[in-house]
Amino acid sequence: MKVLVLNCGSSSVKYKLFEMAGSQVMAQGGIEKIGLKDSFLKLTLPSGEKKVIERSIPEHKTAIEMILEVLQDNRIGVIKSLAEIDAVGHRVVHGGEKFNQSVLVNEEVMRGIESCIDMAPLHNPANLLGIRTIAQLLPSVPQVAVFDTAFHQTLPDYAYIYGIPYELYQKYGVRRYGFHGTSHRYVSARAAEFLGLPVKGLRMITCHIGNGGSITAVKDGQSVDTSMGFTPLEGLLMGTRSGDIDAGAVSFLMDKEKLDTTGISNLLNKKSGLAGVSGVSSDMRDIDAAVADDNKRARLALQSYKYRILKYIGAYAAVLGGVDVLVFTGGVGENQIQLRRDVVGGLAYLGAEIDDARNNVRGEDALISSDKSKVKVVVIPTDEEWMIASDTQRLVNGK
Repeated sequence: MKVLVLNCGSSSVKYKLFEMAGSQVMAQGGIEKIGLKDSFLKLTLPSGEKKVIERSIPEHKTAIEMILEVLQDNRIGVIKSLAEIDAVGHRVVHGGEKFNQSVLVNEEVMRGIESCIDMAPLHNPANLLGIRTIAQLLPSVPQVAVFDTAFHQTLPDYAYIYGIPYELYQKYGVRRYGFHGTSHRYVSARAAEFLGLPVKGLRMITCHIGNGGSITAVKDGQSVDTSMGFTPLEGLLMGTRSGDIDAGAVSFLMDKEKLDTTGISNLLNKKSGLAGVSGVSSDMRDIDAAVADDNKRARLALQSYKYRILKYIGAYAAVLGGVDVLVFTGGVGENQIQLRRDVVGGLAYLGAEIDDARNNVRGEDALISSDKSKVKVVVIPTDEEWMIASDTQRLVNGK
């Protein structure tokens, strides 16, 4: 079975084509800057060579048409006909309380995704447009929606409820939903498999740390708490997102800076975090370089970044009643050796201890804790696309 995975963002479409029989990635790439004059498709050829195709791509339908065209191109394509695509899986950011698992797409599901647009106005419209475009271009091909929020629908009510009038939760669905759920689901299952541990009774904290970041407490294979909230803004200090901030400070800044809701959202989502505190960049590599040059604001940003991670791990250790496994994933979690060393170094009270030789690893499954460590610390590269493809195959096959 060949499964095409699409991740439609507000101005981008990423894709991977899998041959499920051999767990093979046949093709992958993405279109960026949709709607801008310098839009382009960047893809990885089967040989590993990177190729960029510049073209005017005014909207998502054109972008998906271009992806399908490239997949069957005589020179750089990997299939001879679109008839070879057996199913399409889509990343959908917000499923609200309607969807607690991946589902086969039908009209009712599309209406459900549409009803969640208010909670994810930048993402759900693009996700839905991808689904509708495939329905037009490949009308006989089954589609599956895989929701970022679904894994966190096992949170108990006392963990997801906010301290606002209950009627506002009932009326608008304002509560903690959490995100990166497909990643947390993948790495928690993979970590247990990698370590040869039964999921039942396992207390795990998964740290998805990248430009966006979230931490999840996982018990018996289920999410019981997570750092992101009603939107992906809550929680950790991130690349350009503020993370946790007093709501009173938000209204104060709106008054002082004369900001409307769009303005304050732009400030907190796009101008804050590492970039806002450091004044340097949202990229951890740039922050590290600035710290090496004795940039005090960069050092402050990095310290705050690590501190938030450490604080959430401590909180979730309390929630779980201890920790058996700590997982690092995401662009930073998988590649930043020093950050992992520093975070685990702050967890000695839990009996966690890093092994420096084992920790000298990037982007591969690895046990990085010492033999004496009471907490097994692992690096597990995330693979959300594979999880989406697997869910798609399972549902299309009626399992």
